[in-house]
Amino acid sequence: MSTQNWSSALRKFTGKSRCIAYFCFPDLKHYSTSEPDRQQNNTYTYDMAVPATPMPDEMKNDSAEVSQPSTNEAQSDSGLPTASDSAGSCEPAHLPIDAPERRRLPPLLRRCWFNLNQTFRRRIAYIGVTPDQFTVMRTLTEGNPKGLTQRELTDLMSSDPNTMASLLERMEDVGLIERKQHEKDRRAYRIRLKPIGRRKYDEVREIAVALQTEILAVLPAEKREEFLEHLALVADSCRVAAGTPSSRIVKT
Repeated sequence: MSTQNWSSALRKFTGKSRCIAYFCFPDLKHYSTSEPDRQQNNTYTYDMAVPATPMPDEMKNDSAEVSQPSTNEAQSDSGLPTASDSAGSCEPAHLPIDAPERRRLPPLLRRCWFNLNQTFRRRIAYIGVTPDQFTVMRTLTEGNPKGLTQRELTDLMSSDPNTMASLLERMEDVGLIERKQHEKDRRAYRIRLKPIGRRKYDEVREIAVALQTEILAVLPAEKREEFLEHLALVADSCRVAAGTPSSRIVKT
């Protein structure tokens, strides 16, 4: 829409010569402020100032028929473009954090985890290892060389005791791990990878690294580490909200 048309629309729908409006048109140049306030996803905030030209008679008639929006109505009812009117890339800051037009954390995390998990599961199926079993093997490989207790594995993998107990039992049955009596706590066992577990871990790790590289390729190379750092902050915040801060994990 041209600048002239925006000016007309502004008078028609607001009856005013000035207002704050949200647009998704970076090439729009008609604004009163010296620079547009660029927001996330190419959303621009403009302090619109309509040129002081007489309003045509037909527009005066039209504007009289248009009811003024109440202060309680959403911005999308004002006649101005919103996120849903464009390609879905606009997220005006005035929208609630859980508005359908905005990117929301829980659905995004679920989509990432589900698709990544299912893709990884298919690619390693021929090796006879599941994604959860690989996570156990990786955690054991990167943990205490003496082995980890079931409690430590549960904490490090953000799992629950019942799920972990069942998972470890299946892995022990197929010979991937072994349990040894803890030297300080007779009630606990140290869990370590057996030679076949280490071989399978090395084989699956190559597939895991290739998949992660493939997924992150959508981001510029210089932004990938920063993205992962931010994601780690979100993960830590979720853990704290769940009442299980990282400080709970104690290495023995």
